[in-house]
Amino acid sequence: QVLLVESGGGLVQAGTSLRLSCEASGPIIQNTFGSYSMAWFRQAPGKEREFVAAILYNGASTNYTNSVKDRFTISRDNSKNTVYLQMNSLKPEDTATYYCAAKFFKFSLVSEEYDYWGRGTQVTVSS
Repeated sequence: QVLLVESGGGLVQAGTSLRLSCEASGPIIQNTFGSYSMAWFRQAPGKEREFVAAILYNGASTNYTNSVKDRFTISRDNSKNTVYLQMNSLKPEDTATYYCAAKFFKFSLVSEEYDYWGRGTQVTVSS
């Protein structure tokens, strides 16, 4: 079993920042977290889930959707089995439920290719 638990969401004003965290646990991933690429996806009401950012299993590479480039930063601490999403200059259009996902070895931009998912954390940005 793999458990991904997101935290750090909330209600903030436009232009401010939030940092999301996702901690992985469970017998499958506990000692192999460093073999999993991690990603953040988001889903706004009435919209499909979309890719936000991903980081390679060893942290050597990252990828971002265009709408968050230069505002969001994904990082990971393999010693803590945790991935982070630093979100700066938040906009109302960033409002969504943010999900953490894990994929063995290389990351993907396609949600269906991820092996494990968290339950999500809500981010609401007011104008």
